[in-house]
Amino acid sequence: MKLLVALLVSTFLVHSLLATASSSPAPALAGSRRRGKEAAVAPLGYSNATVFDISVAKCAGCGALGAWAESLEFLYYHNLVRLARWELPLAWSPRLESYARWWAAQRRGDCALRHSFPEGQFALGENIFWGGAGGAWRPSDAVKDWAAEGVDYSYAANACATGRECGHYTQIVWRGTTSVGCARVACDDGGVFMTCNYYPPGNVVGERPY
Repeated sequence: MKLLVALLVSTFLVHSLLATASSSPAPALAGSRRRGKEAAVAPLGYSNATVFDISVAKCAGCGALGAWAESLEFLYYHNLVRLARWELPLAWSPRLESYARWWAAQRRGDCALRHSFPEGQFALGENIFWGGAGGAWRPSDAVKDWAAEGVDYSYAANACATGRECGHYTQIVWRGTTSVGCARVACDDGGVFMTCNYYPPGNVVGERPY
């Protein structure tokens, strides 16, 4: 009951803020990325507690019991990034999570930074991350790394800065995307591989993310 009340209050707050905010309506599908620069992802006008409550509600029943905390961490940080752009929060998809876990399991042996789809044949949105051995890489590290690309995205040009990547960021904030599922695996070499899948996929050529 408390969870339902939190969801209703949070949803009302989100829609109230969206109604008063100015809204404006990408590049190719998100590619691979190593651990790199990091940026804070603080929402505009939202408290972290509000975003957390929304994410808990949208993560209900997600993941196996042992993986619930990781699932929620993935979702919470995605929603922080989205709400900073006045986009509605994503919901957790057990089906996307299952797919992400399948692909993460394939990468356990080599931690190779590879996508699950052949280049140009993406059926889902997909962001991937690799963290080297010796680091306690968490879901927040992956999402912050992808979100840090926001500084390299130009809304006016609807393009990344020359020589830079921004497709991971635009997939996270893509207006039409409604659900996400992710997985994290510790690789045999001591590194960490993380992957997130999105539906509907973003980064549609000729369209803007928000």
